[in-house]
Amino acid sequence: MKVTARHILLPMTKRATRKAEVSRRNFLRKAVAGAGATAAAAIGAARAGAEPQGIQGATSGVAPIRVPAEFAAAAAAAPVRFDFPMTGAQVFARACKEEGVAALFACPGNYPVVHAIASAGIPAFGGRHEGSMAHAADAFIRVTGEIAVASGTEGPGFTDMICAIACANAARTPLLVVASNMSIAQEDTESGIQLGYQQPTTEGLKKYGKRLIIPRRVHEYAGYAFRQLKSGVPKPVHLDFPSEVAAARFKDATELEFYHDKARYRTDSRPHPSPKDIATAVDMIRKAQRPIVVSSNGVFYAKAWDALKRFAEKAQIPVVESGAMKGQFSDASPLSANASPTALASADLVILAGQHCMPSVGEFAFGPDARYIRIDQAHEDIGRNLPIDLGIVSCELAALEALADAVPRLAHDAWIAEIAAAKRKFEDQNAEYYKLGLGYTDAIHPAVIAKQLGDFLYRGTLPKEQTTVASGGYGIARYVRRELRSYRPGQVMNGAYQYGAIGPDVGYAVGVAAAVQLGAGAQAAHQGHPIVCITGDAGFGYTAMEIDTMAKYKLPAVIIVYNNNAWGTWTQAQREARALPIHLFQENLRYDKLAEALGGHGEYVTRPSEFRPALARAYQVAVREGRPSVINCQGKKEFWDRATYPPGAIGKIEPGVMSYYH
Repeated sequence: MKVTARHILLPMTKRATRKAEVSRRNFLRKAVAGAGATAAAAIGAARAGAEPQGIQGATSGVAPIRVPAEFAAAAAAAPVRFDFPMTGAQVFARACKEEGVAALFACPGNYPVVHAIASAGIPAFGGRHEGSMAHAADAFIRVTGEIAVASGTEGPGFTDMICAIACANAARTPLLVVASNMSIAQEDTESGIQLGYQQPTTEGLKKYGKRLIIPRRVHEYAGYAFRQLKSGVPKPVHLDFPSEVAAARFKDATELEFYHDKARYRTDSRPHPSPKDIATAVDMIRKAQRPIVVSSNGVFYAKAWDALKRFAEKAQIPVVESGAMKGQFSDASPLSANASPTALASADLVILAGQHCMPSVGEFAFGPDARYIRIDQAHEDIGRNLPIDLGIVSCELAALEALADAVPRLAHDAWIAEIAAAKRKFEDQNAEYYKLGLGYTDAIHPAVIAKQLGDFLYRGTLPKEQTTVASGGYGIARYVRRELRSYRPGQVMNGAYQYGAIGPDVGYAVGVAAAVQLGAGAQAAHQGHPIVCITGDAGFGYTAMEIDTMAKYKLPAVIIVYNNNAWGTWTQAQREARALPIHLFQENLRYDKLAEALGGHGEYVTRPSEFRPALARAYQVAVREGRPSVINCQGKKEFWDRATYPPGAIGKIEPGVMSYYH
């Protein structure tokens, strides 16, 4: 069954429910095959009409958790086509609709603007915290390549968003931030406790920002915003709306400045590479023995993955990914070097394609004698942080197409064999970690979670390219990232890319789940499938209330929480008796019960044998009921101690993702 936004956002009709149930049963026979008798019993109970775990029903004498009827009414309402007379908020919403904005993520506040955007037919999601919903918008963009809006209200609501804006800035995400502000008439009076001057607050965290103060220029500044969002190297754009602008009324177009169609206020043209630069690059490639391509954000946003594949295969050049998202180059290819970290130091020519946030020397695992070609749209950024031998100022798509056309057919058999050998070594190391992890039976080791999750997603009954993953956490990420694979664009979202904020992961899951359920952008071919999010117990506490958001919008997500009773920083104070409690939580907290109380499904895993069946049950709940699940995996903090519990805290393998090499 093709899953549409209507199926996602509302309780199903009886006819649709029956049809969906047949489809889900067929799917579940395959999806949970081999998960064990426990999973089969749970599915059977659910089909027999058993009450979903964690949702109290009439038999307990307590009213059940339910989605308000207003959600169905909203989804059934026809979008509004705004036309004159219009308010300033409606003018802006119309521009967003015409520009193809794919989603809005907000909390109550900035009412005229968010109401107008939602009424215009842009899918709108209201959550529990402005910060986590801004993280959701960031994640949505990272896995779709489409523009999304994050909205907040003035003062506290807006400042809640700052961490998310900083994350989006570091990841070079084209995030449109809109926020209300107090009236211009009340400036300097301190009228209203939420008064705030927003633009200085986001200084250094955006590409462009403007406080709109002249109502008739509202459409003009929409044009400014979308020029910045859709041209060049992306970053957040921040507009704030005093009440006079949002509420202004316009009888016709003559009352607006620069009221032009998008084709006249911006262009979709992109810079193309110099033929001389392409010739030089081809000469460098021909002379190299061990060339490699680093594919990053720019390749994704330019939708240049087909050109990348053609170039890499023609010249037989391995590809490694570094960015806020992965999957531009499939891990199924023998040219993929994502799981070959020890081979990277051998590269003699590195082609950086769309590496918008350039890590400094040493963060990439390349050797000191490697030569560099950098393809980027920002002329002024080429050469920053890393000396380069050739800079190509170009749209990534245009440059990769030109290279694919110009490069001769080459062979690098010895180099590709070295990549393959490094991959086998890496996978053997992962297998050894898994074997060690299975030996710890009084809790679940992160190596067990990583390996069994990888088996479930890529080596079981699910199509390996199906499930989109929001990759987060800190300690747990060091293991899980080693097992994650990507086979198509936007399949893995790197939550910690270049910033490493603690706690956005459940917020990210909202955005990723919304993207897949809507089938937006790069997720179109995988619409309707559940998503997986990995986080730690420290991070979970920041955005856990968004379990409610996913439950009420029927966003199926499996949230894996690694619960080791502590911040990952506890080792800094392990010999300081009075300081150590700063880093510790209560032990054995039941995050799964929190999920149940918020309308989700909960699983509590305390030993290795329990994880895979719990994962199968949670995935089944996502498919069958469209509800989020939390799998609370009980570990222990001592697993990070290499001496007592080898392999302990291991290193990262990806530049930009809190890189620590093992």
